[in-house]
Amino acid sequence: MATDEATLIIRDVRPWGGARSDIRVAEGRIVSVTATGAGDGVADGAGADAGAGAGTDAGARVVDGRGQLALPGFVNTHAHVDKSWWGHEWESYGGEPGTQGRIAHERARRDALGIPSEPVATRVLREGLRTGTTRVRTHVDVDLGVGLRGIDAVRGAADALDGAVEVSIVAFPQDGVLRRPGVLDLLRQAATAGADHIGGLDPSLIDRDPVGQLDGLFAIAADTGCGIDIHLHEPAELGAFAFDLVLDRVERLGIAPGLVNIAHGFAIVDVDPVRRRDLLARMASLGVTMTTVAPVRMRQLPLHEFDDAGVRFGFGTDGIRDLWSPYGDGDLLGIAWQYARAGGVVRDADLTRVVELATRDGARFVTDEAHDLVTGARADVVLLDAENPMDALVRRVPRSLVVAGGRVFDPAELAQRPWE
Repeated sequence: MATDEATLIIRDVRPWGGARSDIRVAEGRIVSVTATGAGDGVADGAGADAGAGAGTDAGARVVDGRGQLALPGFVNTHAHVDKSWWGHEWESYGGEPGTQGRIAHERARRDALGIPSEPVATRVLREGLRTGTTRVRTHVDVDLGVGLRGIDAVRGAADALDGAVEVSIVAFPQDGVLRRPGVLDLLRQAATAGADHIGGLDPSLIDRDPVGQLDGLFAIAADTGCGIDIHLHEPAELGAFAFDLVLDRVERLGIAPGLVNIAHGFAIVDVDPVRRRDLLARMASLGVTMTTVAPVRMRQLPLHEFDDAGVRFGFGTDGIRDLWSPYGDGDLLGIAWQYARAGGVVRDADLTRVVELATRDGARFVTDEAHDLVTGARADVVLLDAENPMDALVRRVPRSLVVAGGRVFDPAELAQRPWE
């Protein structure tokens, strides 16, 4: 597409902290990134959102970036946008702790809070958009109580935002797979109906049958071509055993690289360095990925070990103010900060790498296309009043402007009270 067809110009920004540039957008995609003012023929305007002038881009909307840092949109690789009580009055923490206790409490309270529903999911996606998240992989509960209703609600929420946030869905059996007869059938229905992935959950601790659970999930994946994204909280060698079982099935069935993800995967930091090295090498060879929510009281996934092995991983928010925990606000930059701070990340190259994982490289969990400030990419651009990506991360700089799919959003206008 020719640059003279631009309908939006984001003027005077510094992509990744580099030289001042103008980003031209048409039909929701970046059509050029050029030095600021280099022959654009557009008259200067006043204010943050200047009008268009004469020249080759006549009629284009012009946004004045005022020399701010520009990053690609943030990518939330592990969310639960169907389950929040964002938009309700304060919900006191109740029920018993632990996975089983939280599942039971959620089942007892979710109907009263309208979980799942399109308004719930819309509020959560909107809050993520306010802080710059333009792509999300979300787990959506599929169980005997809600059936596939949650998936419909999340799809409706994405439609309500007119595609500003691109959403990839994981049909997630939060209440177990084999211990609830009929759940495997629901997961197959979800995959057949277009869910990108199906989930699983702690096959030893929840279903007490790791081989049976994983065989059931992989049979659906092999038959339908969907991916698998499994929650794996199991610790140490028990969790490493689950890693082995997953990798065995990926290899035996020839599942394509990138289609299988292990979420949380606490065991990978529990085991000794040699065992971890061997697991990472096998994961890399099979294209199995990982996602983390950077839990504050646990060791973090080791940045260099993962990168050196060639294992892709991304950051996610997990639940956002839900019946599992009152914490969480949907800000992916906050999760990246949490990972970096808890993991002792301090050097410039490593801090920048964390931002890359939160933006450009995390997008591969949602889309196969390029996600960067480059020609041809979807126009997902976040402006921050920061010196460079490292500064933006360590200060958790507020977002000044969000462009999602070529649409301009003022974070102040997206702001909502959590209880309304």
